[in-house]
Amino acid sequence: MMQDFEKAFGDFIDRREYDQAENALFSMVRIAFKAGWLAAGGKAPQPQKIIELVRPQRVIPFEEHPDSIETDITIKH
Repeated sequence: MMQDFEKAFGDFIDRREYDQAENALFSMVRIAFKAGWLAAGGKAPQPQKIIELVRPQRVIPFEEHPDSIETDITIKH
């Protein structure tokens, strides 16, 4: 089943529509960054914490569980 997903995802990534969507997303990020840059008077933004990851209160399902989602994220115990 994962092989079907990987093939379908690979086919999706290889499409011209994906490239167009990726380019549009990059343009939006660049426009937003430029607006912030100009609003700050042309100075680089100060480093800041953007997101904090916390351990979930519930147990993440094992790979064999029907609700599991395969990721490359590992949890240290």
